[in-house]
Amino acid sequence: MTRVSSLLAACFAVGVTLSSGAPARAADYIESGPGYDDTCGQSYVLSRIVNKFSYQVHHVPGLPQVAIQDFSDVRQNRYEPSRDPELAAVARHYCRATVHLSDGDQRPVWYLIEEGQGFVGVGNNVEFCVAGFDRWRVYDGNCRSLR
Repeated sequence: MTRVSSLLAACFAVGVTLSSGAPARAADYIESGPGYDDTCGQSYVLSRIVNKFSYQVHHVPGLPQVAIQDFSDVRQNRYEPSRDPELAAVARHYCRATVHLSDGDQRPVWYLIEEGQGFVGVGNNVEFCVAGFDRWRVYDGNCRSLR
């Protein structure tokens, strides 16, 4: 049922975007500072978090069986540009948002987007941590390593 709801929401969003003539934005990205960058609010980034979160709650014992319904307050905390391409430095976007879960709860999520670090170097890698769902402390206590 969640997939059907997501598909209907996506179709509605496309229809509203096409009819309004305004540029589309994912979630409600908060613009901050002179170097405004919408990387954190890109729909492919948020979709990847939703999909990985779904896998996580179904495969890690002891986690509540919930799903991410929506994102709000999406913002970039920090940006580390690629300094020297010859040294294979990676540009990183550190982001924060609030996720709205299917049980009505809202929790902070921190995530990292590494440019050009996707599968076999194609696309971007996205790592994330939802507060309270890092049972094995992969990202340290309270998602500290992604903040």
